[in-house]
Amino acid sequence: DVQLQASGGGLVQAGGSLRISCAASGFTDDDYVIGWFRRAPGKERKWVSCISTTDGNTYYADSVKGRFTISSDNAKNTVYLQMNSLKPEDTAVYYCAAGTLGCSGIKDLYDYWGQGTLVTVSS
Repeated sequence: DVQLQASGGGLVQAGGSLRISCAASGFTDDDYVIGWFRRAPGKERKWVSCISTTDGNTYYADSVKGRFTISSDNAKNTVYLQMNSLKPEDTAVYYCAAGTLGCSGIKDLYDYWGQGTLVTVSS
């Protein structure tokens, strides 16, 4: 079975940095993408970023572009989201998701989801 394990969330002050991870296992095909979504309190889950594990192409939502960096370590089957210059509005539960249809901001195009990791940015 495919499993995604998100980790690394925590409490950080505004302007600080945090790196969260998504460990993937159980894939039988190397051609997949990993996306990060987040759900702020009282709001819908929104797409943040995505990386293709085959060609390494990366994509970002406008709200995080220039502050967040997504990367992958294929040897460890782990995708990272480095978050810099954090703002209180980045506070959310961050979820990683995997799919085979290419990077997209559409939740329904991802087949597998991790359990989420909470990131809290204090002002």
